[in-house]
Amino acid sequence: MKEFIKNIRFVWQYAKDQKSKLVKYILCNLIAVIISVVVPIISAKIIVYLTDSMFYQLLFMTVVLCFLELLRNIVNYFSRSYSTIIFRESFIKIQTELGQNILKLENKVIDSNSSGVFIQRLTSDTSRLADIFNVLNLYLSRILINIGIFIAVFIINFWAFLYMIVMVLILYLIEKRRVQIYNRRDKEFRKETERVTGFVGEIVRGIRDIKMLHSEGSFSSELHSQVEGLNQTRYQMMHVNNKYNCVRFCLQDILDTGLIFLLVFLIIEGNLMVANALVVHNYQGRVTSIIDVLGILLQSLKDFNLSCDRVFSIMHSDKFSKERFGSTHLDKVNGDFCFSHVDFHYDSNEKKVLNDLNFQVHANETVAFVGKSGAGKTTIFNLLCKMYDIDNGMITIDGIDIRELDQDSIRGNITIISQSPYIFHLSIRDNLRLVAPAMTEHEMIKACKLACIHDFIMSLPDGYDTIVGEGGVNLSGGQRQRLAIARAFLQKTEIILFDEATSALDNETQKEIQMAINNLKKDYTILIVAHRLSTIIDSDRILFIENGHITAEGSHKELLRKSKGYRELYEAELKNQE
Repeated sequence: MKEFIKNIRFVWQYAKDQKSKLVKYILCNLIAVIISVVVPIISAKIIVYLTDSMFYQLLFMTVVLCFLELLRNIVNYFSRSYSTIIFRESFIKIQTELGQNILKLENKVIDSNSSGVFIQRLTSDTSRLADIFNVLNLYLSRILINIGIFIAVFIINFWAFLYMIVMVLILYLIEKRRVQIYNRRDKEFRKETERVTGFVGEIVRGIRDIKMLHSEGSFSSELHSQVEGLNQTRYQMMHVNNKYNCVRFCLQDILDTGLIFLLVFLIIEGNLMVANALVVHNYQGRVTSIIDVLGILLQSLKDFNLSCDRVFSIMHSDKFSKERFGSTHLDKVNGDFCFSHVDFHYDSNEKKVLNDLNFQVHANETVAFVGKSGAGKTTIFNLLCKMYDIDNGMITIDGIDIRELDQDSIRGNITIISQSPYIFHLSIRDNLRLVAPAMTEHEMIKACKLACIHDFIMSLPDGYDTIVGEGGVNLSGGQRQRLAIARAFLQKTEIILFDEATSALDNETQKEIQMAINNLKKDYTILIVAHRLSTIIDSDRILFIENGHITAEGSHKELLRKSKGYRELYEAELKNQE
């Protein structure tokens, strides 16, 4: 109960703006409860008046009953309306805040968890949190209604009332045990669901690669294995329900039979009228249904607490650590930055990716990074954008340690164009608007022309309003890269990072993009990682990386003369072009 109260207080902060509607919702349910308590008593009166041929009283009570039922329908209408609004507004706020927290997670946390972990918690768990006030109101109201029927039975006959109390207690103990076991299995089921959801997401995102690798059989087999495990867990949950429900329903049938024997005995002894016995028997099912309501309520509360734990863990626990930024803000970044004795590894059990890395880049300088695969080139970009925290050393922007800078000073002044840019399942226009909400039509077209993609866009039936599919699936690799480059041009940041950003382009398009990049020189700080050395020979400086640190730097001609590793890479490229 202590945990539940803590969780309710947490969820209340998202629903308190709807306090007036919540009060109205509760009042509507209280009116419905009162009506439900009065209706059985009136129904009993109607049966008595009917059996005693008191027709005027019978007609009057019938009109009263009709009025109450109409009133209950109207009250239920408003109750459902308020319930829908409370859920909608709370759900929006909880889901939005959780989404914001997920976006703040450290990349190492995202790397170590499947997407299913976040998808399930962002959808199913937030829904349970938002619905808790409606659940409490609904099921507590039903319990009160059944208590009202208990009162009506008590008024009719004490012994019938006492028997029903014993019935409910026995059935409640069985239901309580069922809920306890069910919820233990439900915790396991949710973990399995997260895992399967993540794997299905991987299949959908990688379906083309799966086909190209001719691995449909392997993935189908793995999917079958995971889905089988998930449904085995579901079966165990359902088996618990079936077993305990069978016991409860059989016992309830026996107890129902016992109630009939009791009613007959009371009639014979003259302690109960036949009409009243009929009323008690008619409402017997509604009285015992309180167990179903209690079971659903207990299960809902357990689900709520579990969902709170899963949402809390993302929002507040150390397991899902958030990115940390400083408080120093730079209104304008010049573009000078420095790596000083930087060490870094992605996993503590693996070899360092960067080892005592030292270099400096000046504002408006174009610098290229060259090295074999795995040398640490992309990692440098990730650290400069503070996608990961360094192990040792210091990275500065304009002489200030990036650990002291706020998020906007770093990422608001750096644009990175990756080898495999993610294009969202939106129109081309909306993909561009994500990074420049206030862009004009002229600015958008200018950026796309610089990126050599405007003509292609205009050839599409819907032009800039064309939906590109999830991950830009309807675009080629080169088209995705050019769209990402246009997106970067619209950001207008002081530092632009090209991480193999032209790798999927043909030679002609690459030359055009290279011209666009050259046009940016002297106005921006540009860093380039390129597989094809021919694309970076005009850089102001080239840094050659081996084993996580700089082993040589200089112009293209200087490195050909003094760096054996660089010369070997360049000669290998020339050989491949022959």
